Amino acid sequence: MTTEAISSEAVPASQWHLASVLVVDDEPGMRSFLAKTLASRVGLVHTAASADEADGLVRRHRYDLVILDVAMPGRSGIAWLRQQRAEGNACEVVLITAFADLDTAIEALRAGAADFILKPFRVTQILNAVHHGLERALLRRENWLLRRTVSQRTPPADGLVGSSIAIRGLQAAIAKVSAVDSTVLLTGESGTGKELAALALHRRSPRADGPFVPVNCATLSPELIEAELFGQAWTGQGRGGRDGLFVYAQGGTLFLDEIGELPLPLQSTLLRVLEDRRVRPVGSEQQIPVDVRIVAATHRPLGREVSAGRFRADLYYRLQVVEIHLPPLRSHKEDIPELVEHFVATLAPQLGVPPIAVTADELAFLGQYDWPGNVRELRNLIERSLILGALNVSALYQRPARAAAPVPTDLQTLEKQHILAVLASVDGDKTRAAQLLGISRRTLERRVAEWGVT
Repeated sequence: MTTEAISSEAVPASQWHLASVLVVDDEPGMRSFLAKTLASRVGLVHTAASADEADGLVRRHRYDLVILDVAMPGRSGIAWLRQQRAEGNACEVVLITAFADLDTAIEALRAGAADFILKPFRVTQILNAVHHGLERALLRRENWLLRRTVSQRTPPADGLVGSSIAIRGLQAAIAKVSAVDSTVLLTGESGTGKELAALALHRRSPRADGPFVPVNCATLSPELIEAELFGQAWTGQGRGGRDGLFVYAQGGTLFLDEIGELPLPLQSTLLRVLEDRRVRPVGSEQQIPVDVRIVAATHRPLGREVSAGRFRADLYYRLQVVEIHLPPLRSHKEDIPELVEHFVATLAPQLGVPPIAVTADELAFLGQYDWPGNVRELRNLIERSLILGALNVSALYQRPARAAAPVPTDLQTLEKQHILAVLASVDGDKTRAAQLLGISRRTLERRVAEWGVT
């Protein structure tokens, strides 16, 4: 093992100052030495004089790393480690011993130790081992987050496209707010790009090198969301022992989407976390310090939810330090050509298909649509169109249920069907239909007259 010196300053603060370490050794002098060495470098150090004492500590607390003596009265360090691994405790372990041979080293590695140091050792050696152990723990968390991100298809930060006044204002607000560490509440209809805005806030912030951890509060059951957010204490017998997303997001940004769906009991817990910057895993006595920026989002008016008693007023005000509203696409339709060009350019290489050409008439048709699904609906339309090889405008209206015949592809027929579908949706109210279509009532009346529709 290398004995190269390493200082805590060379390791990211999220690894050292928020890390928790357990020292298990029957020698009081060694416990005291290691505790004093690490106390100024890590967030928390606990010590235990035996395997039995360590059992109680790991059931009550979460540790990033354990420094474990091999030879102790009662159970040996290796026997204790085997038991921990069998019961689901996966924290990093550095074994130390004054009596070592090759067989002991091999046994230690097979039991699940990541490092093995022979006593007496220098301070640089133990700090080096701690550094590598915390580095492995961080890498394991990053790998887990990567798998979670891939499985949830977290989008790239490419949705804040456009040059309209509405989008320029949004871009300016994000640029200004990203420089500070305040909690941000993103509001707006579904599909307006709230997760993209959260990701942009993260990537432009001083936390850009840290993780971006999204969680949709609406997709998790009330039984799971508390452990998902705050973690669960390890209880033995292979149960529990998981870090929460607050811990995985250390040094970065936690994005709480659909925060309005969070159950009331958990709202009070989240409020305490925002105020104290500490989380308590389910079933644990330990409070883990967290260094996380919170960005929350909702499509519901939270003020109305507060009045209805479905959302805590104090949490609402705590989240609303900075509020950014994302406009619906129907309010900035002038950005549609730029968005279409952007989605074609980014999605075609991802899908492995050639780009499609979108004509001026087709863009004008897209500008007449009301886009209830907002930018997400436009993106999905372009993705389907790329797969089909042409702009699939027929997807923007409801076809009659009997339409087993070939779907028309000429723009005039599609426009007629779209206008008639909008008219039908508002029970023939031409004024309302014209507003939804983005045209004048006179133009609408002229069109339907040409088609012989009253």
